[in-house]
Amino acid sequence: ARYAGNDADDTTNNRKLIAELGSIPKEKWTARFHCTIVLATPAGVLATANGKVEGTIIETPTGDNGFGYDPHFFVPEHGLTSAQMPPELKNRISHRGQALALMKPKLSEALGAS
Repeated sequence: ARYAGNDADDTTNNRKLIAELGSIPKEKWTARFHCTIVLATPAGVLATANGKVEGTIIETPTGDNGFGYDPHFFVPEHGLTSAQMPPELKNRISHRGQALALMKPKLSEALGAS
């Protein structure tokens, strides 16, 4: 959120990202959204779960659905940026959704639920 400074918005952050990638060959513009969820108590960590979505960064922002880096985050598997994806698809492949799905049974186990 503060990549381009404390008062920066998504557009400013994205412009800085593309400018800083300028000297790097585009085939190396790989990216991923990653989410880690940790279930912990004062006694320690009970469970962790990870989710990720692999993609590449594109120079020209594309799409209106989303925020942050979504217009620049292209998912080759789907041929769309995160900002172009319909909500159903975005939610289905979401790094957060993956981590939550993996955490759900661990949470049930930790709470003794069946």
